[in-house]
Amino acid sequence: MTTLNILSGGAAHGLVGKLAPAFKAETGLDIAGEFGAVGVMADKLRAGAPADIVILTAALVTRLADEGLILRGSITDIGRVETALAVRTGDPLVKVTDAASLRNALLASDAIFVPDTKASTAGIHVAKVLAQLGIDNDVADRLRVFPNGATAMRHLAESDARRPIGCTQSTEIINTEGVVLSGALPPECELATMYAAAVATRASLTPQAQRMITLLTSTDARELRSRAGFVA
Repeated sequence: MTTLNILSGGAAHGLVGKLAPAFKAETGLDIAGEFGAVGVMADKLRAGAPADIVILTAALVTRLADEGLILRGSITDIGRVETALAVRTGDPLVKVTDAASLRNALLASDAIFVPDTKASTAGIHVAKVLAQLGIDNDVADRLRVFPNGATAMRHLAESDARRPIGCTQSTEIINTEGVVLSGALPPECELATMYAAAVATRASLTPQAQRMITLLTSTDARELRSRAGFVA
């Protein structure tokens, strides 16, 4: 075995990438696997995809433990991730202070880039917010939906729309070149999701998976977590 297999929500992609060199230096292992919508990653685990470690929303990790797919004693919280707004690098930042200003900002945009509205944490929340604001029908033809937040942000960066905007988890915005974090959603519409790491029941490299969890959640990695978009 030369790789640690991971199934992870896109929110943790940047953080894992930053810690991968230290992990390899210590264990000799590279990290391989997939990062995407949490619902899709959970279904891959259920279908038998190889995984030593999973990083998903804490609620979903608990559900997978109930299903016998996760070692319950290995579950460790990493931190919360906010759903936020993004714009292309160089575009004016969009600042929203309440539901009304968020509604106006979305209506003023001619393209809205979001992750999967049925399987991703942020995408599901975006769909709820649009309905809450009463503009889901008004902006339906402006939505640009992609499999995960990272892909949505890459397409936002390349967009030739006049005033595009993105909405996904802050970690995916921070980790994408060509877009910048424009601000969190207002209190009435905010979402901060706890993410957790755990060892898969069918892991081939259980000790190494546990070591990666220790690196992800260590005091030494606190600054890395913060820069990646995780909050305590």
